[in-house]
Amino acid sequence: MKRPVFAIALTLFTGLLCLLGTGLLFLQPALAADTAAAPALDPGVLQWGYVAAALATGLAALGAGFAVASVGSAAIGAVTEKPELLGRTLIFVGLAEGIAIYGLIISILILNRLG
Repeated sequence: MKRPVFAIALTLFTGLLCLLGTGLLFLQPALAADTAAAPALDPGVLQWGYVAAALATGLAALGAGFAVASVGSAAIGAVTEKPELLGRTLIFVGLAEGIAIYGLIISILILNRLG
């Protein structure tokens, strides 16, 4: 079965978000140097905190990409059969996109706790 172009593009975009989230690991020394006034945390704690934030964002975005790809292709099939189902299918696609937002919120909470 051939996947729609938007599903492939969305999956590639979520992969890019995963790589950007992992890039937080390389910014860790620079971010730790800026927090001179704050109480110093163990560098290992900071490193694992950034790993957790990167994984929360990256894996949530990857999961949302797969969810939107499968729900979106099913929604397109349903709308071609019955056009009046468009509003209901948009709700399901929006719920699948919410997974990435939850991961981003968790990452922000982790980063606030570290800084």
